[in-house]
Amino acid sequence: MTRASKKAAQAPDAHEAQSAGNSRVAALVDGYVEYLVAERGYSEHTVRNYTADIDAFLRWCARHDVDPLDTTHRQLRAYLGEMDAAQYSRATVNRRLSSLRGFYRWMNLVGAMDADPAEALSGPKRGKHLPHVLKQAEMERLLSMHAPVDANGQPREQTPEDMRDQALLEFLYACGARISEAAALRVGDVDFESHLVKLFGKGRKERIVPLHDLCVDAMRRYAEVARPALLEGKTATDRFFISARGNPMTADTMRVRFKTLVRQAGLEGNVSPHDMRHTFATDLLDGNADLRSVQEMLGHASLSTTQVYTHLSTSRLKDAHHQAHPRA
Repeated sequence: MTRASKKAAQAPDAHEAQSAGNSRVAALVDGYVEYLVAERGYSEHTVRNYTADIDAFLRWCARHDVDPLDTTHRQLRAYLGEMDAAQYSRATVNRRLSSLRGFYRWMNLVGAMDADPAEALSGPKRGKHLPHVLKQAEMERLLSMHAPVDANGQPREQTPEDMRDQALLEFLYACGARISEAAALRVGDVDFESHLVKLFGKGRKERIVPLHDLCVDAMRRYAEVARPALLEGKTATDRFFISARGNPMTADTMRVRFKTLVRQAGLEGNVSPHDMRHTFATDLLDGNADLRSVQEMLGHASLSTTQVYTHLSTSRLKDAHHQAHPRA
């Protein structure tokens, strides 16, 4: 079995299509998961979400006696309508629709279906909202918790876990990496001398992003002191970030650890690792970085995706004006 096949087989819910009573559909779901992993290079987290969305639709088909391989546009509209009546969020409806579009498009390409019933489907329009970013004071509080010196500039004793947490936080904020990219980071991807890191984004698309001095110092301290301590007596691995048990940290493990660090810093519980990425992009634009450079560092395929941060930057300027201007 190939590495991609093993990863695909481990994806949660990959075989739950059997509950729809259709082994052929189950086999197609497995084939689609294999395609997402091997051909598209999607992360385990993304594959899990796609599979769960498809399985939810297959369960709906079983309840309504609908053949998922002979589905009509009207039946798919009925599925979306039922989610709307159940008051699913627009984001959830659109995500499930996106998963179905991808699945049906793939089945059409491999000849499992003669037509694509999901091609012309459109989901509910999502309300415009700006990404959440951390304020400077919040970021400083988060980054100072496990730093080698405390808020008063006094040296602080760091455990190996402290050094790792500090390196992870500095890394996320320094280069705007996705949490999946941090989990996939390997020792050889970090060039301490050149202050550069190699990241592999969606679809395994490679990009090179600079790292600033504070981040390099934290990551080097972790790599040279803490990482060997965490790996002592454990199986060797080239993954950069290691858990307290000496295992490579997964994206889910990092999310849980990040939530703990946020709580310890006294920040709001809804702060996520992705907010570090949002803050990275917004702070660069606030510092007059050009939009295309930010796009390249974030790994966005389209400039329009990056442009949302220009609106956010403007919003922060308006807030500053409102708070500081005597007539505002």
